[in-house]
Amino acid sequence: MVVPGAASPAGINTIKALRMAGFKGRILATDSCHLAAGFFIATSYEVMPRVNDEKNYANRLFDLVSKHKVEVLMPSSGYDIYPYSKYRRQLEEMGAKAVVSDLESLETCYDRVLTFRSLSEKFSCILPLTTTDPYEIKEFPIFAKPRREKGGHYAARIDDQNDLNYFISKFKNENKRGDIIFQEYLPGTEYTIDVLCDLEKNPLIAVPRIRLETTAGISTRGQVMRNPEIEQTCMSIAEHIGIRGPCCIQMKESSEGTMKVTEINPRMGGGTIFAALAGANFPDMILKMVEGKAVAIPKISEITVVRYFEEIIVQGRKQLMPRQ
Repeated sequence: MVVPGAASPAGINTIKALRMAGFKGRILATDSCHLAAGFFIATSYEVMPRVNDEKNYANRLFDLVSKHKVEVLMPSSGYDIYPYSKYRRQLEEMGAKAVVSDLESLETCYDRVLTFRSLSEKFSCILPLTTTDPYEIKEFPIFAKPRREKGGHYAARIDDQNDLNYFISKFKNENKRGDIIFQEYLPGTEYTIDVLCDLEKNPLIAVPRIRLETTAGISTRGQVMRNPEIEQTCMSIAEHIGIRGPCCIQMKESSEGTMKVTEINPRMGGGTIFAALAGANFPDMILKMVEGKAVAIPKISEITVVRYFEEIIVQGRKQLMPRQ
């Protein structure tokens, strides 16, 4: 089994979740960084070209699938899911199942304008006001963030017209104005809802958690809280988008207390292990799907999780060198 994104919390925690479930097979961790922490807790590892080097990446992917007799590719990286999806049929012909959504669904999630355009068909009441045109903004504060980029590099709260004018000028100079969206500011509690769908894109389970504290976009303290209304809404959203396997949906409360969707990530997230600790081990459930076994819907415990760094000591220069 391949677990990509081995330098990221999602990749590392996918490996941990598989170990929690007693997985006895071989775990092949991959990443473009030769010092990815996940390499040292997996069975073996391979350093990959970056995804934007498409030809070399694809050749390397097919080589390692053949070399290691890979049977499953996990969706634990926001980058690798794109070539996994693009080459899903070829990988299946090689005996490897990539549990990822179709490219159209991935693009709908990646481009937040497409996300809100798609959701507006059925879920308009839980969408924040969103526009790419700063001149449509009539009230403050608002929130600006990238239309497509991962992470929050360009995200900012804008409190008044002077802030907005500065923001417009800044991104006009950087030729990025069309890549920014402006969104209703949501001051309330933030949630992530981990959703798992089967291989036919039918939603199975949703596990909401409150993001009590985040660092660099990753939840470092969280509380799993059952909420049937949120769970059903997010399963319906995943089905509408066409998710295969896992996704994590971000929601936040408005000033009136209404939960609104802010983004959808069509993969396992950095905090999806919270769901595993609460009883829903997504990587283990995905394996059962691929093996054709019945997937029982587990009972979810309401728990609070806190996280901390853990160190891995790597001895010797040889182990520090990237594998080619």
